[in-house]
Amino acid sequence: MRPHRIKCAGRPSTKSAEHDERKVRDMPRQVDHAGRRRLIAEAVCLLADERGLEGVTLRDVAARAQVSMGAVQRCFRTKEEMLVFALGHVGARIGERVRARLNESPAQSARTELGHAAAEVSLLREEHRAEARAWLAFVAQAAVSEALAGTLRANYAQLQEAFTALAAEALGGAGPVASLDAAREARTLLALADGLTAQVLIGHLTPDEAQDVLHAHLARLWE
Repeated sequence: MRPHRIKCAGRPSTKSAEHDERKVRDMPRQVDHAGRRRLIAEAVCLLADERGLEGVTLRDVAARAQVSMGAVQRCFRTKEEMLVFALGHVGARIGERVRARLNESPAQSARTELGHAAAEVSLLREEHRAEARAWLAFVAQAAVSEALAGTLRANYAQLQEAFTALAAEALGGAGPVASLDAAREARTLLALADGLTAQVLIGHLTPDEAQDVLHAHLARLWE
């Protein structure tokens, strides 16, 4: 009578191991599309800071973001779509800083908050200089791109809404006349803050002089 053979669990055959490795290799990789789009947007902004938007090509963006051309094209169908997303990315970052600045000290007055918000929009600090150059590159291109212009209008509308709420609180009034005053002052302050960005970048004003302009304007509101 033959003894029963005992099957031992050993290493899989070479053929089986190769098959398993091939299955793992062929499995679709999970790609963080949102993260990749943000990475590409950052690359666009870096190039816009260095060269302006006319120097932004898909090839250079891919190289700066350290992704393939195909990866860029899978994220964005056209260059304009990529630029629109990058502009929205910059606008959202500025908006986040404005909100963070307002939340730093809930006890501060609406007047102080309005001044902080205007200063953030002006991009006067040295660490925001590259972002300011990229922002102005987008603004210039928006003059001939309705897609970019629409994104800018939406961004300005959000900022103006925040400025209007702060101005209304700071002015301390109620009723339709006070609301109109707050909306007008918010528009004026936003336009002033936005314009100071260019004045500083081209060297017409220093950051300190631009800050003085903002302070002087705000001081006149409460006279």
